Amino acid sequence: MKAFRYLDNTAILRLTEDKCIGCGNCELVCPHRIFQVRDKKAQILDKNGCMECGACALNCPTEAIYVNPDDGCGCASYIINSWLSKVRGKPQYGCGC
Repeated sequence: MKAFRYLDNTAILRLTEDKCIGCGNCELVCPHRIFQVRDKKAQILDKNGCMECGACALNCPTEAIYVNPDDGCGCASYIINSWLSKVRGKPQYGCGC
């Protein structure tokens, strides 16, 4: 999804290529298609397309992927509620996951 952008240069996403076994789970589960397996290793194609949902990290059997926004939750519900709390002026804690 090249048109989608969360916040450029802010996604906390790390891939440890030494741990990657090239299973392709990250490529399969990423809703924004930011991963691609090349030469039996995953690669991040578009870090700024990451919304930090954590699907890639949760489905990585070797823990080669790390996703963690500032408060420890990257789910869309948390991100949306955080934005709404800023607009409404009411603090939002947690995401309900």
